[in-house]
Amino acid sequence: MITASEIELDRGPRAKEAERLCVATREVRPVSDLIRFVIGPNGEAVPDLKRKLPGRGVWVTATRKALEDAIKRKAFARSFKREARLPADLLERTAQLLEQSALDALAIAAKAGSVTSGFAKVENALAHDHVLALLHAAEAAPDGVRKLNAAVHRNSRPGSIQVVQALTGAQLDLALGRPNVIHAALLAGPVSDTFLARLRRLERFRTGDLGTSEDKDAGLEPGAAVSH
Repeated sequence: MITASEIELDRGPRAKEAERLCVATREVRPVSDLIRFVIGPNGEAVPDLKRKLPGRGVWVTATRKALEDAIKRKAFARSFKREARLPADLLERTAQLLEQSALDALAIAAKAGSVTSGFAKVENALAHDHVLALLHAAEAAPDGVRKLNAAVHRNSRPGSIQVVQALTGAQLDLALGRPNVIHAALLAGPVSDTFLARLRRLERFRTGDLGTSEDKDAGLEPGAAVSH
């Protein structure tokens, strides 16, 4: 039986499914449900999304509410056992880092040839390729969304293609390196899996829904429509 003191901070099991204690909720969770924070060189607490930064780490459940609670309860200073300056924008900074992490993964998928964009090309991919996800810009016109969603239902098993509308057109433009991206298809592959996992981590932070273990493995609930 692993005690809370053994799991807290950076102590505890090093297995793939390692667990840590959330300093806000005081609940033990898998590290996949948590965000690690360390003290940076300037004395400020910073998010360590890759869990690799040096120094003593504390862990917070990966939701906006849990992070808000940790800040209000001064849990960082108690857990670090030293002065821990918290930037005024720590919540926003954490959300931006999670968002950028997802966009970086999408950019890598695009460079690997795993993303196609444009209405006609996406429609063709849905009919002929192994598509993992259909991406719509948040501001996409309802008619285009409806038509491509119908193509998903025509050409795939129920739940086999995830529908995502969590990113703006400007974000898709930047990640894919091309202008005016409204619709895109994410093709099967490891780099695409990474993007979906990071996107779901962002949505968990925004919504507070940690999902199930199957959800974590897949990156998103099968067939889920993810939006702001």
